[in-house]
Formats: sequence, C-alpha cells, structure tokens
Amino acid sequence: MEGPERVVLDRDDLRRTLVRIAHEIVEKNPGSASVALVGIHTRGAVLARRLHALVGELTGAEVPLGDLDISFYRDDLPTREPDAQPVVHASHLDFDLGGRTVVLVDDVLFTGRTARAAIDALFDYGRPQRVQLAVIADRGHRELPIRPDYVGKNLPTARGERVFVRLEESDGIDEVTIDGARPTARVATEEEA
Repeated sequence: MEGPERVVLDRDDLRRTLVRIAHEIVEKNPGSASVALVGIHTRGAVLARRLHALVGELTGAEVPLGDLDISFYRDDLPTREPDAQPVVHASHLDFDLGGRTVVLVDDVLFTGRTARAAIDALFDYGRPQRVQLAVIADRGHRELPIRPDYVGKNLPTARGERVFVRLEESDGIDEVTIDGARPTARVATEEEA
C-alpha cells in the first residue's frame, strides 16, 4: 500500500535551489568561458535550460547548452519488459567538448546508473577536460561510485519510496515530492506453490 505523497520542494524552493546551484557552478568554475551545461533527457534537459539562463545572468557570458539522450547507454536495456522500451529523444551537442568543463544536469540521483550512462554517451561526442554532475535531489542508495558536485536537496529515502520531480514545462507544476514506501513483492518458493 502506498503512503501519501508529500511535497519536499515547492515552486519557490525549486527556484531558490536552482539559483543556488547556478551560483555554485559559477564559483567552482571561475572564468566560465570553458563551462557547458548538458541536460539528461527528459527533466534534466529542462533543468539545464533553466540553469543556463541563470548562469548566463550571473556571468554575462553565453554558456553552451546541450541535451543528451542516454536510452541506448543504459545497462538495464536488455532486462526491460518488451512493452517498457525507452522513449528515444535526439541529443543536441552543437559545440566542441574538448577543453571544457561539462556540467551534466539531472533531476534525481539514485543508483548512479543514469549518470554513468550519461558519461558514456558524452564521451562518444568528445573528450571534455572535466565532467561535473548537478542534481535537484540526491536520494542515496548508490550502486556505483558516483557523487554529485551540486545537490539541490539530499533526500534520505527508503528504497521502496519514489521521488518525483515535476516541472512546469512538462507537468504543469514545479515541485519535488516523495511518495510512501511500497512493500516489495514476495515471490512464492517452489515449496509454497
């Protein structure tokens, strides 16, 4: 049985969080001429566009912006159900990655597998000098040694809980929520069957 969904970041919280992350990106990368923002489809791309505008306001410079589809770089592709195949988006990286610090932007960091897939995909387009990771929510439960450079909010969660990042552009509302823990399905053993 699902628990009630609770809001952990509302519209104003999300705006303040993005402003803070933009400031941190500028502070950590002085002389932002070599910085580029790349959003991971789908919500990471939206968040990257918002950060792009904020970083541009802070620096007065035009920072390159791209978006990346990682559908075919995921390591769970062979294990997915036939009706759960990924929706593929086009990637747009219309600038040279060489010598740049690329800030990958995503909504939620969980196991680290999406970030790993994004790094693999990114290196197929070129070799950046450095890759950093910005996420709105870090919920823990890492399966790979991935750590974000910029975190909007750390959300300690139970493994069965889900974190939803909803954005005005795609969902009609800006908010981050956590739903209640779901019980894990129990599989009957041969003796019980």
